[in-house]
Amino acid sequence: MPFPCLARRATLLAAGSLLLAGCADSGTTDGSKAAATFDNCGRTVGVESPPKRAVSLNQGTTEIMLSLGLADRMAGTATWTDPVMKGLEKANGEVERIADNNPSFERVLDADPDFVAASFVSTLGKGGVATRDQFEKLGVPTYVSPSDCAGKDNSGGGDGARSKPLGIDAVYGEIRDLAAVFGVKERGEQLVASLKKRMAEATSGVEGSDVTLLYWFANSESPYMAGCCGAPGIITRAFGAKNVFDDSHEEWPQINWETVADRNPDVLVIGDLTRKSQTAESAAKKIAFLESDPVTRNMDAVKHKRYVLLSGQAMNPTIRTIEGVERVAAGLREFGLAR
Repeated sequence: MPFPCLARRATLLAAGSLLLAGCADSGTTDGSKAAATFDNCGRTVGVESPPKRAVSLNQGTTEIMLSLGLADRMAGTATWTDPVMKGLEKANGEVERIADNNPSFERVLDADPDFVAASFVSTLGKGGVATRDQFEKLGVPTYVSPSDCAGKDNSGGGDGARSKPLGIDAVYGEIRDLAAVFGVKERGEQLVASLKKRMAEATSGVEGSDVTLLYWFANSESPYMAGCCGAPGIITRAFGAKNVFDDSHEEWPQINWETVADRNPDVLVIGDLTRKSQTAESAAKKIAFLESDPVTRNMDAVKHKRYVLLSGQAMNPTIRTIEGVERVAAGLREFGLAR
């Protein structure tokens, strides 16, 4: 394959280089330098200069990069569950979408990346796009969102399990990491500050300690519901509410409808996805199922239509988790459940 830059990086690594040598001159935007080395999910990542041809393999990480004004440094994106976040449409249109779902390793290499980032360990693991070792053997540094590593075991099947609740600081940490890599630390701090402000405004005056919530991400046959400790946990704890499946440490356990009906939550938080890889992806299809199925149609939340619709990205640990807090807060107020 004609990958001159990748071949040059491989040669440099073979010669003993510990850091990535870029294929083009790259300056910074706000005067800060790219991080030389940093720890990421148990690995030391080395980046000598700000990337010029980054590829983001998951929507969550993509939206952080776009929010940092890095569209001109990106060579491709992949794996989308929702339309791009409002306000980022123009920037997103400037970056090639190399695949709606996981691309092949070869397709990513076609983009000649000098940096590859992903939101999930599984994306850069066995069975995913490629392993981190495969990219790094070619001299391409990789990055995985710390929110998918901290306090989480991804070695088993499914979406992993958490030993401790995830905090929103993990998302802020990802923003700061990527801002440092690209030499735009000031932009990173500004983005974090804006998200913190939104979080404070959304939770002010909203108390829901008597409220029970259920989060349904996808699939009507064997539904994926949120366990205790991922991004939905951040949303739930923001109001002092209770997730009816907080007794599960799995990220997205598959739970039968009889058990769901027995837990009978006050509010159903429903993923409104545009992908087509599971059954009942859209909120409309989920609601149609809930209101017609004999097991679920008599649940209190269904009878009273207490639904809060969220994008898939708001239900993952991303910058849009803040959007999830805002929408659930609005729902609790609308339903008269906030104190």
